[in-house]
Amino acid sequence: MSWPPPITLAGTHAKLEPLALAHAAELADAVQDGELWKLWYTSIPEPAAMTKEIERRLALQAAGSMLPFAVRDAAGRACGMTTYMNVDAANKRVEIGSTWYARRVQRTPLNTECKLMLLGHAFETLDCIAVEFRTHFFNTQSRRGIERLGAKLDGILRSHARAGNGTLRDTCVYSIVAAEWPTVKAHLRFQLGRAR
Repeated sequence: MSWPPPITLAGTHAKLEPLALAHAAELADAVQDGELWKLWYTSIPEPAAMTKEIERRLALQAAGSMLPFAVRDAAGRACGMTTYMNVDAANKRVEIGSTWYARRVQRTPLNTECKLMLLGHAFETLDCIAVEFRTHFFNTQSRRGIERLGAKLDGILRSHARAGNGTLRDTCVYSIVAAEWPTVKAHLRFQLGRAR
């Protein structure tokens, strides 16, 4: 069996379910909320390319390097995607990434709860030694969100990759290590409990 095995994770604000081609139409609708594919510093599929993106992620899952999820909001509507990626089964490390959410759920408790569920599963069930996050240097919204989780900046990989528009991407690498998880977990639970 592949590691990590597919699983559904459910909370109050969000549900993460194994990504499938059946999600394509709902996710194509969700990505239109905010026209997310127009953000130059990230890679989010256009509505017409959603099936192809799901197929890409499922192929990476079959190869053992990704576990992709569809994200549903509290009302049960598909609102985004996230993954465990760059899976390192031998060292029990994963990256949480390739995440996007419809504008209507951004800056809501949904993302905090998704990260709490993914991190909890990674550290408490999969026994990961570390969980990594990576984002474009210019994706300040993502960087702030990762830092609010309690992840620490490991460094910046300069000219790390070429973006779709031909520019060079500086990649900010963050992580949470297993010893930090209890404190990060308490912080995320506190954030979810705060009045918005």
